[in-house]
Amino acid sequence: MKLVIDTNRIIASLIKDSLSRQIINYPLLEFITPDYTLQELKKYEVVIRKKAHLTHEEFDLLLALLFEKIMIIPKEEYQEFLDKAQTLIDDINDAPFVALACAIKVDGIWTEDTDFQTNEHFIVFRTKDFAFIF
Repeated sequence: MKLVIDTNRIIASLIKDSLSRQIINYPLLEFITPDYTLQELKKYEVVIRKKAHLTHEEFDLLLALLFEKIMIIPKEEYQEFLDKAQTLIDDINDAPFVALACAIKVDGIWTEDTDFQTNEHFIVFRTKDFAFIF
C-alpha cells in the first residue's frame, strides 16, 4: 500500500515511539511526502525536540532513520496539481499533500488533520485505521 504521509504523522513519530512510528516502519506500507514536509519539520524542530527531549543530533538521527522509509517527492513532480489541490482542501498549507496524491498513484493520505476530507480524488486514513496490523 502506497500512501502520502502528512507532516503531523512524522512529527508524532519523532516525539514518541508510538503507533505512528511502528506504522512508518511496517514493511508492507510505502510512504511518500512532498518536499514541503522538510520545511514544516525545520519550522517546528525546536518544539519537537523540546517535547521529545532530543538534542539536535538525536533529532537529526531519528529524522534520518524515519526518512529511510519515507520518500521525499520534489515539487516539480506535483506542481501542476497544486491549483486543483487548493480547491479540494480548506487549508492551503495542506495543498502539497493533496497535489501529491493527485499526481502519483497512491492508495490515500495518512493524516490526523481534520481539514482533510475523503472525496473522489483521495482517501484519508487515520492512525486508528492501521491499529489492526499491530
